[in-house]
Amino acid sequence: MKKNKLAAILLALLISTPALSGDKEMAKELRLAAIVGDTDIIIELLDKGISVDSANKFGKTALMMAVENDNFETVVLLLNRGAQVNFRTLAGCTALTVAAENGHPALTAMLLERGANIHDRTRAGWDSMMIAARYGITDMVEQLLFKGADPHASDKHGRNALMMAARKGHTETAKMLLTHGANADAQDRNGSTALILAADRGNEETVEILLKLGASIDKEDRDGATALIWAVGQGHIAITKLLIDKGANINHADQDGITPLMEAASSGSMDMTRLLLKQGADRTIRNSDGRTAADIAKKKRKKHIVNLLEGAG
Repeated sequence: MKKNKLAAILLALLISTPALSGDKEMAKELRLAAIVGDTDIIIELLDKGISVDSANKFGKTALMMAVENDNFETVVLLLNRGAQVNFRTLAGCTALTVAAENGHPALTAMLLERGANIHDRTRAGWDSMMIAARYGITDMVEQLLFKGADPHASDKHGRNALMMAARKGHTETAKMLLTHGANADAQDRNGSTALILAADRGNEETVEILLKLGASIDKEDRDGATALIWAVGQGHIAITKLLIDKGANINHADQDGITPLMEAASSGSMDMTRLLLKQGADRTIRNSDGRTAADIAKKKRKKHIVNLLEGAG
């Protein structure tokens, strides 16, 4: 009896294996058709019983592929045939986050109308607005704000949409977020603000708009460093001058007692060191190890900086 039952199971498996293999191939064909927008093939495959939400090994469905390629008609068809608008990939992406990443505002609007969750996050903690801000898609950021996206939401590193826009130098996007409630002084897990991130990356125009719209110029990160210290450390002379002109504390020291002048001395930049001295940087300040900017230059063997600092009156 047991032998007959086992034989029946094996026979059923043998019969179903080609069918399963065929279904897998047709599911792949469905996703390919979604990429190119072939609605006739999609209808034919769905009528044969292929699942509209069949996903590849990364969890990506035909709907997401249609969104990625801006195939509006295909997206409508798939949704009308029951595609789950909030289906998630293994990385936590949804059709809406895919639309945001690829800059498709029309599809974004339609997905939201069809029930897409505006607050869904990827595994990295990014929602659709963070993604749009990261890529500088200002009109989409505006659209998502209008639909209720949270400008205060942050990813797993504590970075919000404004910080992402500022870090990438997307000034208009940053301005849009600031004028719609984003906190200019919000800090990530390292204590960095949008201003610090923009100054670090050399995004002068973004630094300027952040200051104009209320960012605190001497806000410190977790190590006590300000935007000015970061700008000096990265050699961004124009931003350094801008920050000083706007009132940044030129002699502010971080938790190790490092001042902007010490950063300049350590890097060996004559132009930066001259600028800071001209703007009134105090060369007599000592860090937590008791060293002045000149001492740091000596240790780094920056003789030209030592001569400049010791010759400064």
